[in-house]
Amino acid sequence: MMKKEMIAMLLAGGQGSRLGVLTANMAKPAVAFGGKYRIIDFPLSNCINSGIDTVGVLTQYQPLKLNSHIGIGIPWDLDRNVGGVSVLPPYEKNGNSEWYTGTANAIYQNINYIETFNPDYVLILSGDHIYKMDYEIMLDYHKENSAGITIAAMPVPMSEASRFGIVVADETGKITEFEEKPANPKSNLASMGIYIFDWKILRESLLALKDVEECDFGKHIIPYCFEKNIRIFAYEFNGYWKDVGTLSSYWDANMELIDLVPEFNLYEEFWKIYTNNNNVIQPQYIGQEAKIERSIIGDGSNIYGSVINCVIGSGVTVKAGSIVRDSILMSNTVIGENSRIEKAIIADDTKIGNDVIVGFGDEKANKLNDKIYNCGLVTIAEKTVIPNGVKIGKNTAISGVTQPEDYPAGILDSGEVIIKEVK
Repeated sequence: MMKKEMIAMLLAGGQGSRLGVLTANMAKPAVAFGGKYRIIDFPLSNCINSGIDTVGVLTQYQPLKLNSHIGIGIPWDLDRNVGGVSVLPPYEKNGNSEWYTGTANAIYQNINYIETFNPDYVLILSGDHIYKMDYEIMLDYHKENSAGITIAAMPVPMSEASRFGIVVADETGKITEFEEKPANPKSNLASMGIYIFDWKILRESLLALKDVEECDFGKHIIPYCFEKNIRIFAYEFNGYWKDVGTLSSYWDANMELIDLVPEFNLYEEFWKIYTNNNNVIQPQYIGQEAKIERSIIGDGSNIYGSVINCVIGSGVTVKAGSIVRDSILMSNTVIGENSRIEKAIIADDTKIGNDVIVGFGDEKANKLNDKIYNCGLVTIAEKTVIPNGVKIGKNTAISGVTQPEDYPAGILDSGEVIIKEVK
């Protein structure tokens, strides 16, 4: 039996439905971020920077791109003979096959994996947050307080507190109350979904609640441990942390990277963010007539038009006469000549024709789901094709290879959606 002081279990199987067509064919942690990264790069990099060399990544929904990105963990120095990174999908068991039905259920189904390393502590992480955190400091805090569970928490605006698990702690940091998404929160100290458990306590809790449907840490495990009088402490985090679970928060987080002095610095030497970049990519090419302002431009991109306040991935082409503003363009996207793109999120391998206008007109509520497609954004899924000369309004979503006849009078009005089956 291999002995590790602490291992990490990274929950990366969520569908991410609030990202709409961006996650139609991939798990949310695999979505691109900041031009060259994917969301899962951040917790993985935090692990290796914190000295954690054993990480189980629990996948489920559309895992192909995520699994391919993680590989054997080389970019994060997690290709270890003992420990390293292990991808842990649901599997068929003797007599039945069961999907992960909740965050705690996913961990329960991998008890045997955890016991292989006989850890003293287990770190539970989410795969869809953007932040930098030294988990070793959090572990020291856990030990100093003789805690059974430590929950990372941070202050949020009181108006948003009902979206989170809320903790109430005394002056020592000991949690006296925990409420999962309360209607009337008693505090604005929100759980970040990052937990350190003594393994014995976590194991006993998982076994005791193994038959609970959709067993979840916030809804079931933490309340159960409260009833058992387990010492639970809040580790208050005051750094940058962003839940990019909605299109607006995802767009905001990307746009914050291009501030003159960004709040979240991707390029610090002492806390690097690593990513899988196996492909040999050519340098950028910036044409003589090109104009670039306040933008991140990925390797291998060819810019002949204007790019203003944008995050541009690798291998992107913006042809002459086109203007792209306040937008996110993921890898290998092509923008044709004389097109206008404003406040759009355009996923990988998309082709937009010549003389196209994206993001015109007034805002209207989206007809498919106005809780997802809002804030004036245009969201275009990977491998989508937009024909020449069409106009696309705000709060719209497009997926698939579209034809001129999909745009009545050459227009997709604000709030409309085109979703075509990918063949």
